[in-house]
Amino acid sequence: MRRALSVTMPHIARAALLVSALSLTGTSVQAAGEVNVYTSRHYKADQELYDTFKARTGIKVNVVQGKANTLYERLKREGRNSPADILIAADAGNLARAQAAGLFQPARSPAIDKAVPATYREPGGHWVGLTMRARVIMYHKDRIKPAQLSTYEALADPKWKGKILIRSSNNIYNQSLVASMIAANGPEKTLAWAKSLVANLARKPKGGDRDQIRAVGAGEGHIAVSNTYYLGHLTASKSAKDKALVKKIGVYFPNQAGRGAHVNISGAGVTRHARHKAEAIKLLEFLVEKEAQIKFSEANFEYPVRPDVPVSKIVAAWGEFRADSLNVSEFGKRNAEAVKLMDRAGWR
Repeated sequence: MRRALSVTMPHIARAALLVSALSLTGTSVQAAGEVNVYTSRHYKADQELYDTFKARTGIKVNVVQGKANTLYERLKREGRNSPADILIAADAGNLARAQAAGLFQPARSPAIDKAVPATYREPGGHWVGLTMRARVIMYHKDRIKPAQLSTYEALADPKWKGKILIRSSNNIYNQSLVASMIAANGPEKTLAWAKSLVANLARKPKGGDRDQIRAVGAGEGHIAVSNTYYLGHLTASKSAKDKALVKKIGVYFPNQAGRGAHVNISGAGVTRHARHKAEAIKLLEFLVEKEAQIKFSEANFEYPVRPDVPVSKIVAAWGEFRADSLNVSEFGKRNAEAVKLMDRAGWR
């Protein structure tokens, strides 16, 4: 027999006071939930967006930051006991590695599919792009004229001997660039290109993309291959040295008469053992809304993945361009082949 619930008037009064107090403080009587994010991104703008999401939904976002490989290993080690609901990483190649390791589950959302072009989504719904970067040619304005530049393939021309700067082959951005070239030109032509590129380097690869740009400014080389948002950060820098550097650097988008410039993403997916899947999907939906996309571009100088969102003034100054329409998931599929090819080319 079900026990009768005995409620006295004092109990009712106290309950009414509690509800009233909670409503005044903006606290929900029913917990709104939480979502746990493992991310290799380290930008202030991201945390500000998480704070906005919490204010709007009441869902708390708990963040663990780390390098992509470290987070992957942690997820593998934690297995089904992992608290992570979302994994965020830069470069589709990194996301594809996580998918191949079984760290994601499909999590389709009509809102996400509508907002983000298919080019920037994994076809099976395992992960989606949140921001976009273009990997372009940056040149010293006093030494190079834009008319001298054309395609990534043309960087193999002997006229560039001793003039090209690019980071090492263990960098995922370069691996994805090479993977895209394998998709466009085949492995044999891409191998020949990579060998010629290595022969044209101004120095052995070292440092990150900012270092390549700075080396162009210092005269160590005439052109560099770099992701656009690094130049954005240098442009926004308060350092007089960086301001002087940026005045020397021009941006060139390759392959505009053909397949378009190589683009990549930062993206996210719902983890395989997510305990808060519904909340995780809500967060991903929020991050591809117009408000969040504008924030990414204004604060971090990335391109929105949404075609209906304007870019920041700094990004707009580089000009409009045609992007390669190859689905970014292809970079991961061809990553192992790209790494082997770069090794054979002597790209260190």
